[in-house]
Amino acid sequence: MPFPDLVHPALGAYQSAVQTPTDFGAFWERTIAEARVAGGAVSIEPVQSTLKLVELFDVTFPGFGGHPVKGWLVLPTQRSGKLPLAVQYVGYGGGRGFAHEHLHWAASGYAYFRMDTRGQGSVWSTGATADPVGSTPAQPGSMTKGILHKDDYYYRRVFTDGVRAIDALIGLDFVDASRVAVLGGSQGGGIAIAVAGIDGRVKAVMPDVPFLCDFPRAVRVAGRDPYGEIARYLAQHRDALGPVFETLRYFDGVCFARQSRAAALFSAAMMDDICPPSTVYGAFNAFAGADKSIVDYEFNNHEGGGPFQDRRQMAWLAERFG
Repeated sequence: MPFPDLVHPALGAYQSAVQTPTDFGAFWERTIAEARVAGGAVSIEPVQSTLKLVELFDVTFPGFGGHPVKGWLVLPTQRSGKLPLAVQYVGYGGGRGFAHEHLHWAASGYAYFRMDTRGQGSVWSTGATADPVGSTPAQPGSMTKGILHKDDYYYRRVFTDGVRAIDALIGLDFVDASRVAVLGGSQGGGIAIAVAGIDGRVKAVMPDVPFLCDFPRAVRVAGRDPYGEIARYLAQHRDALGPVFETLRYFDGVCFARQSRAAALFSAAMMDDICPPSTVYGAFNAFAGADKSIVDYEFNNHEGGGPFQDRRQMAWLAERFG
């Protein structure tokens, strides 16, 4: 398979043309403030399992609009003092899965939370969170739901859920509020970049082959979905190109990257035709934090680094959080 996108040195020098809206910060401040005013209860219920070295909890917290959002909390059974918090968001079409599936962060001494993604969780892993908000006409999938206006767009709700997950957990007596990290692969990486750009409490972000970055380029060069949902929408709604890309500026990882001062460890896959490496570098090169690095997987597609990147993330975060 030939490389589908830019390669070095052009890749490392690439700068996204996406312009951050002048009211970008105000839009997100208003959005998060409205969600906090909507309120809602947080529920943390123990989950019975055969596991002895970790404890599992079924969490429900209020997200956008106060809507209930699910997640799994995993803690080391033997713990003392406050733990760093690692919040993970999941890839497109997936949900939180099962509580016992992801144990390496808790086994490394972290409070680990895996957030469900509203309205997803029926493609490659199971979910348990509905999205009660409707949409204007859209392509199958989530990418074009409410895409004609920033207030209505699907990812306004998802990114808000991501911040509200931290709200729900950061005050717990076993969480060290000074050591909060967010991470995820593909869509989860895009959500992580967004949350790190919105919420200054995030001190480290680890996006792996992130989605939702540099939309204008991604929609035009990605060889496989989900970006194709937007292209097919525009093929039918020929007069909507301007409003669509105006909306997407408020949800672009490039714009969020410009806002964050967290430490960052990115990864990109050079043969990725779902999240082309130039779109990942668009966000990485725009990232404002001084402590940032990126790992390239030259002969991998969208699977990226997989367990190799997991290992890098654990070592990298241990250097920063202890």
